Amino acid sequence: MNKMSTERRAAILSALVEGNSIASTCRMVDANKITVLRLLSDAGTLAHDYHDLVVRDLATKRVQMDEIWSFCHSKNQNVRSSDWGKGYGDLWTWVSIDADSKLVINWHVGGRDGGAATTFVADLADRLNDRVQLTSDGWAPYRNAVTRAFGSDVDYAMLIKTYGPDRSTATRYSPPQLTSVTTEVRCGTPAEAHISTSFVERQNLSMRMGMRRFTRLTNGFSKRMENHKHMIALYYFHYNFIRPHMTIKTTPALLAGVADHQWTMVEFVEKLAWKEAACGGRLTNYKASKRRAS
Repeated sequence: MNKMSTERRAAILSALVEGNSIASTCRMVDANKITVLRLLSDAGTLAHDYHDLVVRDLATKRVQMDEIWSFCHSKNQNVRSSDWGKGYGDLWTWVSIDADSKLVINWHVGGRDGGAATTFVADLADRLNDRVQLTSDGWAPYRNAVTRAFGSDVDYAMLIKTYGPDRSTATRYSPPQLTSVTTEVRCGTPAEAHISTSFVERQNLSMRMGMRRFTRLTNGFSKRMENHKHMIALYYFHYNFIRPHMTIKTTPALLAGVADHQWTMVEFVEKLAWKEAACGGRLTNYKASKRRAS
């Protein structure tokens, strides 16, 4: 790892955030799988820590929240009883986005339950300076989570979408038909024109396209939760700080005021190298013996 050039490390990370699997990235850059996973582990750690430090005290006005499904090792119904507690099964990534700057404010990886909702929304509230207009879908755990995190100091509404029955077997991979959309004001006086989850849902589409682990009906899914979380952190750093957003013509971090320039992947790798030098070695203790894990 220490002998790999900055440009080559940047090429590996760039391939990962552009939707390539671990295996295809190894073939593209002629790198060992363990080398790539170790780099991902360190890069994900740095990306998470930097985001946690910098993306705070935001002057955001409108926030949208949503959850996106994935799984680790196997889906819930296929997890063996002896494997429960290892992080296997369905995983949900809770994510919030600034509707104006398109900045991903925070995320949380876990179940789709009240505990995860409480942790996620509390972290969101801790990163905001002022009263915001908040929109989520109709998932019930949001109600208590928002109340506990914001109290009455929020303009909060739910956008509740109702879908028709599942399609027949012949078209079961198509989404069900949307039959109605209603709004439910939960707190304050949110502006009706801005009760929407469109931006965060579009970001979720970018997320599925930008990470092979989220692509449905493939074998690129995560085998270890740690790698899953590292990849998500790396992707969101790339999304916020490196990749120009097509709508705003710059990076979300720059528009939101949490960065003073547009980063490059080479710059990120240089910061990673500096951090490794300061720590006297690698940032994580990736288990090289687990050669099949990705």
